[in-house]
Amino acid sequence: MTASLKRKVLFLFLMLVCAIVLGITKGSVKFSLSELFLQENRYILYLRLSRILMAILVGAGLSVSGIALQAILRNALAEPYILGTSSGAGLGAVLAITIGIGTVYIPIAAFLSAILTIILVYNLARHGNKVPVESLILSGVIVSIALSAIIVFLVSMSSNEALHGMMWWLWGNLQVYDFKLLFIVGIVVLSGITAIFILAQDLNAISIGEEEAMHLGINTEIVKKVLFLITSMITASLVSICGIIGFVGLIIPHMMRLVVGPNHKVLIPATCLAAAIFMIICDMFSRTLLSPLEIPIGVITAIIGAPVFIILLKRRRVR
Repeated sequence: MTASLKRKVLFLFLMLVCAIVLGITKGSVKFSLSELFLQENRYILYLRLSRILMAILVGAGLSVSGIALQAILRNALAEPYILGTSSGAGLGAVLAITIGIGTVYIPIAAFLSAILTIILVYNLARHGNKVPVESLILSGVIVSIALSAIIVFLVSMSSNEALHGMMWWLWGNLQVYDFKLLFIVGIVVLSGITAIFILAQDLNAISIGEEEAMHLGINTEIVKKVLFLITSMITASLVSICGIIGFVGLIIPHMMRLVVGPNHKVLIPATCLAAAIFMIICDMFSRTLLSPLEIPIGVITAIIGAPVFIILLKRRRVR
């Protein structure tokens, strides 16, 4: 890593520290750092730190998944939810709420539904032992649309109380309800990020072209399958605990490519830092813009991400 890249990564780390300070001091009620460490405010500090931990986990997991998918699909507009994982998890959560099972089991239902969706999309796209990129994207879009239609139908048929719970969950929330579940999801996400980082050199080769990668001795089909499985597991795990938070895996990797370049060995850690900063700031806005009401964080990321997506799409068409 060059001196210039080291300075950029250090700057991102300092920005993350500043974002964490803002995240724990700003909210529906503002506190100074000294006030938060008073005995009577320890519970508020505890809640805000847990949200920051969740924000870092979600940002890093979704953004690194976005990097991997953009490389293996060779599509700059790919992101973790393009393959229908989020819609599958959302449907599982909506079904759980509609049936009326305990809130403890909603993440489990979401996760299992997401895994079934992954299997469905993969088998729809598979041709023999290969999974063509075009078929995979098309299958993901078709399944996502179909599941979203079912979600809308179920929401429209539900009572107002159930409807509020469904829509709130579907649009994303970083509130930590179960630390045991957060610990399990954290292990899955961190293990997945580590595995993707280990395959960084393979991603560099595949990004150039599959033929070039094969000449370097890389079995591209196996690498694509492994990364597809890893990114799906990361996304399913995160959706099961925090709902659907879109565009993070799209805009942050693009921003970081402009800052640190396309080398995945540098891009992955830099993107983790930047995505953590982005999610902490978005969560702060979700808690303060309409205080004391809280806006689902997926709304904030969509407002920011949609214009960026349109800009990227127009640039891609021009090229």
